[in-house]
Amino acid sequence: MPKLNTRVVVLGGGYSGVMAANRLTRHPDIDVTLVNPRAEFVERIRLHQLVAGNDNAVVDYATLLRDRINFVVDGAARIDAAARTVELTSGVTLHYDYLIYAVGSTGTVPAGVPGATEFAYPISELEQAHRLRDRLADVPKSAPTVIVGGGLTGIESAAEFAEAGRPVTLVTDVLGPSLGRTGRRSVAKRLARLRIGVLEGSKVARVTADRVVLTDGRELPSAVTVWTAGFGVPGLAAASGLATDELGRLVTDETLTSVDDPRIIAAGDAAAPSDLPFRMSCQAALPLGAQAANTALARIAGTDPTGVNQAMFAQCISLGRHAGTVQLGHTDDSPTRFYAGGRTGALIKEQVCRQTLRWMRGEAAKPGSYTWVKGPDRHQQLAAASEVAIP
Repeated sequence: MPKLNTRVVVLGGGYSGVMAANRLTRHPDIDVTLVNPRAEFVERIRLHQLVAGNDNAVVDYATLLRDRINFVVDGAARIDAAARTVELTSGVTLHYDYLIYAVGSTGTVPAGVPGATEFAYPISELEQAHRLRDRLADVPKSAPTVIVGGGLTGIESAAEFAEAGRPVTLVTDVLGPSLGRTGRRSVAKRLARLRIGVLEGSKVARVTADRVVLTDGRELPSAVTVWTAGFGVPGLAAASGLATDELGRLVTDETLTSVDDPRIIAAGDAAAPSDLPFRMSCQAALPLGAQAANTALARIAGTDPTGVNQAMFAQCISLGRHAGTVQLGHTDDSPTRFYAGGRTGALIKEQVCRQTLRWMRGEAAKPGSYTWVKGPDRHQQLAAASEVAIP
């Protein structure tokens, strides 16, 4: 009787999932199936451009995946770890020997803010971006837009929409909380040049069809309210009875292996190694996808997988099509005082966006070729986190 190939199912066709699937094909005796609910790859880092009308933010999977990967357009409804199966939303059941959990993250609108779920528009998924683009097309360019959230997504969206000629107000507690002082100043200078009103130290109390009401009583006219504050992850892991953190990310050990099952390995935004996840970003997702594949390959070969090790070295922010800010960072993701701004920042940001596709295509052409910068000792970070958690 012929020997059966090892079956690996990858859930999620984002940056991590594509990288993991391509890398797994370096082993000729592994059958790789990639499951994704969309037929095209979504460049999430360009969704604000899609809304503004200067990019479609999608790429043909045929240009990113190695041809021997079985690509299935479907969603995942439930994982049965005991049976080693995944039930898809179509009703089809896939059997696996190993599972790569790379379902990514999503934008959320808090139910606790009255009117937010009804009238605010998130922008972290393709369908959300399409809905927001269609809404903006229905209102005059002169109509006021309010963006809630001063993180990188909020900043990029505000700049993109303002450069397109829309009056924009950005409401946030802190502008660019992950940036250093000099990088934040660079961003603020560009937003001011685009005449974007930035209300720091502000929180939203209520959203209506035509305004945003702040907790201090101020009311901001808003024909379109965009919500970029906060992220969530799909509830698949929790619904399948697997251990998750408070946000819903799959809790793993340092090899990205689920604490519940050695045959389930996580990567990207939906992974929480040692309950100390990396910042949600494609910068983290690509190396995590490669390392998740390495863990699966090691387990298949009967060897010990290595712990996760990667550096976070910069935050690249587009500020419209003609400017940007690249905040340089230490390998532990803390910001330095150095940054690149203006047209140089825009050029670097655009090259980074293009390079993410090149890295995935390079791994498809030569599985195992992708390399990344190694980071600081995670054991020190974990020890520090444990000390903080002790009352």
